Amino acid sequence: MKRENRLSIPLSVLDLAPVVEGKTPADTLKNSLDLARKVEYLGYKRFWLAEHHNMPGIASSATSVLIGYIAGGTTTIQVGSGGIMLPNHAPLIIAEQFGTLATLYPNRIDLGLGRAPGTDQRTARALNRNFQAALEFPQNVQELMTYLSAENSTAPVRAIPGEGLAIPLWILGSSTDSAYLAAALGLPYAFASHFAPAQLHAALRIYREHFKPSAQLDAPYTMACVNVIAADSDAEANHLATSFKHLFLGIITGERELLQPPHERLKLSKMEEAALAQMTAYSFIGGGNKVHNAIQTFLEETQVDELMVVSYIYTHKARVHSYEILKQGFV
Repeated sequence: MKRENRLSIPLSVLDLAPVVEGKTPADTLKNSLDLARKVEYLGYKRFWLAEHHNMPGIASSATSVLIGYIAGGTTTIQVGSGGIMLPNHAPLIIAEQFGTLATLYPNRIDLGLGRAPGTDQRTARALNRNFQAALEFPQNVQELMTYLSAENSTAPVRAIPGEGLAIPLWILGSSTDSAYLAAALGLPYAFASHFAPAQLHAALRIYREHFKPSAQLDAPYTMACVNVIAADSDAEANHLATSFKHLFLGIITGERELLQPPHERLKLSKMEEAALAQMTAYSFIGGGNKVHNAIQTFLEETQVDELMVVSYIYTHKARVHSYEILKQGFV
């Protein structure tokens, strides 16, 4: 049932390309494209993919390649990264990759940048031999911005294609550190409250208070990512959410698995319940009315300009339906 007073901010999707038990990465990527087409039709604004490595349950490691696949299979939705983990890459490579994407799909590519490696420390060392890369994140972002600027046309090192294309850049964060950087550079700021909720409000406050206008943005623009599992009833949503809870429990314990089917009963210790509740505080689970009401409260409390949603649901059909139900509460 649709709400009478619908929410009016843009609604977007983060797809972690989860590999589910009994399926393959090939199945996952086909489902990602199908989901992108479905949410494009529903009117979602963006479809972002995130860089992770050495994780059997996530198929988005070659993020730039996957962005091209999704953009090539859709027509209007913004496609981008949430994010590219810049410490893993030379800024010039990312400028060239996203310059190529923006050339192929004009005005449809977003470049969200994060400072974490998106993996464990051993894999991070395999990706990048420069162990200071995360500390150099601010300088690397500025170097990337230089390569993408029209003013770099006379420099000895240039990004072709990429130079002068005005690709929208975002700074991603899960703590307050990147809030200062996004504010100083005058870039939009996306916070990963779907897995790191603790500093959301502090980060948003810092970003807004310190924001300096830039050529890309003249006023602060914020987006928060949350978990949503919506279904036709609260009971069904709670059942579907056992897959999501099992996944996050594996992250907490270090015992990562493919996304599992829903469990009739998910048994947790008190310590596990507390850790899970803390990590997934901004998770909205239930039927349409329950989810829409809870999200309305969240938006009133945070005053974010855009909401991004990730939904860990075992069956593709149920995941698509969750996004359908969610969109009913938005203009």
